Amino acid sequence: MARKMRRFILGLGLTLLLSGCMNTVSENTQDELEDQYASVQEYKGEGYALENGKKNDKMATKHRGEIEGAVKTFFLDRYHTKVKVHNIVGNMEGATVFIESTGPLSFYSYAMVPITGGEVQTDEVWSQEGQVESAITDGLYQQMFDEEFRQLDRFLESFVMEGGVVGRTVESLGNVGGDGYMTPYYFISTSPLEDEAIRPVFNLYMKAPDSSIEELRTVFKEEAFNPENVRISIMLFMKEEGVQPSEKVFKQLIKNVETLDGIPKGAYSIFINDNRVHKESYEGVKDNSLERAYPNEIIKK
Repeated sequence: MARKMRRFILGLGLTLLLSGCMNTVSENTQDELEDQYASVQEYKGEGYALENGKKNDKMATKHRGEIEGAVKTFFLDRYHTKVKVHNIVGNMEGATVFIESTGPLSFYSYAMVPITGGEVQTDEVWSQEGQVESAITDGLYQQMFDEEFRQLDRFLESFVMEGGVVGRTVESLGNVGGDGYMTPYYFISTSPLEDEAIRPVFNLYMKAPDSSIEELRTVFKEEAFNPENVRISIMLFMKEEGVQPSEKVFKQLIKNVETLDGIPKGAYSIFINDNRVHKESYEGVKDNSLERAYPNEIIKK
């Protein structure tokens, strides 16, 4: 949930009056801060947590089978989509269940299962308004413009090999990503409510999920397409630990995206982070990150 939840560690608010203890406390604090982070190459979702979710974490583990079944039924009945469950995390009111579609569209998402009075409410599964709909729209864009996204994938795979940077692990995308169409190097942000061009495609898919890509393309309103409605966020990390985000890599990536032909039309944001990911929130963007983002995206028309 990178675009929805950005929790930064902004300070500890410590006032130390005993100067003789200051060095010891400072060292301990630094150790505690570092322990909140993991190398992006190693992070697969371990330590991810939601507010006040520890109690329901235990309940979710105990009732994992019935929670999985209820969520799979929810996605199949409401969104005509078969899914596999990657991870279940307790939240204040129940459990958040991270899923991945198994076709024909490719996307990650999540749903919530309430837990009340020690009982798992499997008949009351729900999702945040518009979240799954946007994830489906991400998948539709990727399917309809498959070759353009393949071109973007090929470029980023090559750039990563030569640029001293890496992406997220595939396991982390499944376990704590939940954010529509995602790859280790980027994710898409779209919405059928805001995008007039894709809305009839989404409506057709919801009525007839077996529609072919050709049939879906016929209802796409290309004349209404606005690239700012397809936000593509490229999120890369320094390969080596303890290294600051590279200004040289950042500028080169921007230049390449600005001049590259054949990639999807859209509004591109660029992020170069250090090697660390915050375990509890999955956040990689920090105070030292280099970014070019809204309202200064790269617009590919």
